[in-house]
Amino acid sequence: MTLQLRVYVPPHPLIKHWLGVARDAGTPPALFKSAIKELGRWLTYEAAREWLPTIETTVQSPLSECPATFIDPEVPVVAVPILRAGLGLLEGAQTVLPNASIYHLGIVRDEKTLEPTCYLNPFPEKFDPQTRVLITDPMLATGGTIMKAMEELTFRGIDASLVRIISVVAAPPALQKLSVAYPSLNIYTAIIDEGLNSQGYIIPGLGDAGDRTFGTF
Repeated sequence: MTLQLRVYVPPHPLIKHWLGVARDAGTPPALFKSAIKELGRWLTYEAAREWLPTIETTVQSPLSECPATFIDPEVPVVAVPILRAGLGLLEGAQTVLPNASIYHLGIVRDEKTLEPTCYLNPFPEKFDPQTRVLITDPMLATGGTIMKAMEELTFRGIDASLVRIISVVAAPPALQKLSVAYPSLNIYTAIIDEGLNSQGYIIPGLGDAGDRTFGTF
């Protein structure tokens, strides 16, 4: 069976609402940060469907024994926020995955060449092959940053089919690169925009997510 990248744009009214708040150039940093957090929460909720491993058991209710389903604590769950903009989405993601281990990945993009460079990588030499990985990156634009992140993860034993990427806005160039390199990936985004400008920013996008989150214009 041929694998094909799956990109989900959940039709959830709360996702649409907070996307609109984040898009608005007049939204102040504090509210923008809240919008990104909420998008992280709801996109992670959607991404967790049929992804988190479960175990079947029984519990004793106040009246009788009954079947129960729990998240399997033996399977590692990891969240990887791409610094620094991914921190905003992580804050919301942690409300859904409170027990996930956090590995902050630092990647900077050259403003002229748009090429990514990794400056912080705390990953272990090898991950458990069953590890579930959630990557938080608000903007999938040229694809350089997310491709670098995937390269670092798969090099350490992560199965791309077990990775979920959440983003606020995605553009075709990034999705095309991921589709070729990692066809088993699953991406959850609030919207797919039309393309990029000459500086590599998504149009219409939402500007620089890191600057708007932390008020560093």
